[in-house]
Amino acid sequence: MKLKKFSFPLIISALAIILAGFFVLNSILFIPNVKLQKDKIYIDVPEKIDVDSLTKILSPYIKSQATFKLASKIKRFTKPHPGRYAIKNMMNNNNLINLLRIGQKLEVKVTFNNKNSIPELAGAVSHLIAPDSLALLKAMSDRNFIKEKGFTPDNILLMYIPNTYRLYYNTTPEQFRAKMWRAYGQFWNAKRRSKAQKIGLTPIEVGILASIIQKESTKASELPRIAGVYLNRLKKGMLLQADPTVVYAYRQQYGKDLVIKRVLNKHKAVDSPYNTYKYAGLPPGPICMPDIQSIKAVLNPEKHQYYYFVADFNKPGYHLFSKTLSEHNLRAGQYHNQLNRQGIYH
Repeated sequence: MKLKKFSFPLIISALAIILAGFFVLNSILFIPNVKLQKDKIYIDVPEKIDVDSLTKILSPYIKSQATFKLASKIKRFTKPHPGRYAIKNMMNNNNLINLLRIGQKLEVKVTFNNKNSIPELAGAVSHLIAPDSLALLKAMSDRNFIKEKGFTPDNILLMYIPNTYRLYYNTTPEQFRAKMWRAYGQFWNAKRRSKAQKIGLTPIEVGILASIIQKESTKASELPRIAGVYLNRLKKGMLLQADPTVVYAYRQQYGKDLVIKRVLNKHKAVDSPYNTYKYAGLPPGPICMPDIQSIKAVLNPEKHQYYYFVADFNKPGYHLFSKTLSEHNLRAGQYHNQLNRQGIYH
């Protein structure tokens, strides 16, 4: 009878303890802990991070760091999954931890153009996906990969077609490289390869020439005509004598930040395979990352009998085209006189 006498109070106490525990557990796991000024924000979680470091990243966006850490212990959450996460307003610790534990396949847009080298491209991409620039550069400069895909260190930049790509934030350097190789194959389809063959160039040679004409003019309407000039020179066995290649070669040897407004004989004398005043044919690689517009201009050149062109001083950005050297020399002389009058000597 004594056992029965004390059983009811014990049951009440036990229930009270259970209810209290349930209340505490509920408050730790299921009461909203994320407080934002908007519907959602994005956070980046690096690799090999612990819960304490993750809590510091989350601290501007959660009301209680203590309950987040307690919830992590309750759920045995010790290894956050690296990546970019969309954190929504009013999320509770339970949902937040579940998200960070399993990882989130969050897509990001990666857009690039006008990059002049692989290191420059790696630096730009590193701001958009998780790997840092050194990891990307190592993968992109892998000589075995470069050779396997039919490129050289001089022309591997051409594998990266300027465009906008959708990638997962936690894409690895190797996955990024593979994605770009697939995009290159899709761009250089049978139709474009056939056009390249008709003008006597490989896709890589098209890219190299496209990089030159891109540096020659910013006017889209002129690009096919300039492409026609250089193709005419190549067919006739003439030196390309492209000023942008001279500028590129000179800067490579004497300083990439040099400002060259006027190509002089000292620039043309630089000994480099990129100097098309000294070496016949195309240089060994692109002088910049050619955009799609420039590549299309080479594949669809204007057919004409022009072999020369010079900047039109009266129409900045445009050029005057000539069929004969004498006509070109006359126009070039007039242009240089204009530069002298403007005080532009280098």
